[in-house]
Amino acid sequence: MRVSVVLRYMGFVMLFVALFMLLSAIVAAANGWDSSFYPLLLSSLLTVLLGLFPTIFVERTEQLTTKEGYCIVVCSWLAACVVSMFPYLMWGGEFTLVNAWFESVSSLTTTGASILNDVEALPRGLMFWRMSSTWVGGVGVVMFALVILPSLGRNKLTLSSVEMSTLAKDNFRYRTQKIVQILLVVYVGLTALSTVLLKLAGMNWFDALCQTMSACATSGLSTKNASIAFWNSPLIETILVFTMAVSGVHFGLIYATVTGKRNNIFRSEVTRAYFGMLLIGSLIIALSLWIEGVYDNFPSSFRYAVFQFVSLASTSGYATADTNLWTPFAILVLIFGSLVCACAGSTAGGIKMNRMVIAAKMLWARLRRQQHPNAVIRIRVDGVMQDDEAINAVPVFIVTYLMLIFIGTLVSTMCGVDLMTSFSAAVACIGNVGPGFGLVGSLDNYSELPALVRFSNSLLMLFGRLEIFGLIQLFFIKWWR
Repeated sequence: MRVSVVLRYMGFVMLFVALFMLLSAIVAAANGWDSSFYPLLLSSLLTVLLGLFPTIFVERTEQLTTKEGYCIVVCSWLAACVVSMFPYLMWGGEFTLVNAWFESVSSLTTTGASILNDVEALPRGLMFWRMSSTWVGGVGVVMFALVILPSLGRNKLTLSSVEMSTLAKDNFRYRTQKIVQILLVVYVGLTALSTVLLKLAGMNWFDALCQTMSACATSGLSTKNASIAFWNSPLIETILVFTMAVSGVHFGLIYATVTGKRNNIFRSEVTRAYFGMLLIGSLIIALSLWIEGVYDNFPSSFRYAVFQFVSLASTSGYATADTNLWTPFAILVLIFGSLVCACAGSTAGGIKMNRMVIAAKMLWARLRRQQHPNAVIRIRVDGVMQDDEAINAVPVFIVTYLMLIFIGTLVSTMCGVDLMTSFSAAVACIGNVGPGFGLVGSLDNYSELPALVRFSNSLLMLFGRLEIFGLIQLFFIKWWR
């Protein structure tokens, strides 16, 4: 493998990240040259230097191997997380080295977990940097960079196919350049629409844009300490429920629906299962809260239940209530939503509904084979025949996913953290959900966890965002030869 080639394309990604740092510095300047201006400006210049060297001194390559494509994507994510620490470290405050790393990884992977006890103390420039980095991470730093990179020919196909989840490709029946354009159009369009709606609902432009960038990225980072509960507005909550739910749908299906194509949201069994889970989960949680008297009436119970369940199931992580005070049944349903999550091809993390649909069909096929041993049973999802490799990958992924949750829980409990906090934090981090329960509840943060636990949880975020196996490959020395 040609390491110099990998470094060259990583350099392009660093330049792209530096562009958003510079944009954040401009926001800081527009807000009275606040205290984050120089940290953001210096971070941008430093990141530009890191990106320029390999792009200038390494010759352009006409063809990338698949292995080099994997390495470029994974290493670009890791490098982006490192350079994204710079503004936090230079600004100071609550950002120690571990905290800056945690916040950086959480933002870029769209996990939305935070170590900040006082978000509102951040200057606007740094606050915008948190939101813009999580917005870029929603689609992917490499996928976003492909939009502005020079013509790459077949290399663009290699990089985009590595960055995009295998499950997401079935509904993208277009050429690579068209796929990138669809992602950008849907993402920017949804961001613009939600921003305008939130402004009309009563937010100022800055808060509306920041909340929208986070919601579309299914991140859940907020400009307020109390998250969305700060506004206490049913209209704002309704707009965000719509944005979070739609952001959990395959972007190719959203594009097909808007443009009147046949393979749209309404014909997708995965999407129907996703929305069905959101509706049923919200209803049974609301019933539990109403019956137990957590809220006075069913409409109030449903209002809070639907927001919290859609928020967690879409991996957004916004909050309007303290779910630590809810019934054990409601908490279990919320944890289930945090495990399954939304659809492939969206900005959401988690196991994903696509794998759950395939797993359910595998179970049904197994039962049918028990009754009819000689039957030939094929598994289809949204009309697409699933090959043996795709089917066999599902249980492997789910088992590995659960093993990593167990390891994360084990590390936390070894450090003295209680079981509920340890388990829910591991589920929330690998699923890129954000809030869990216990010390990391919906209106709390991760600042009370030991440094080792914060670091291990940040690794879980990366495993979840990179679909586990892309990151694991880097640890095998033979793979680099």
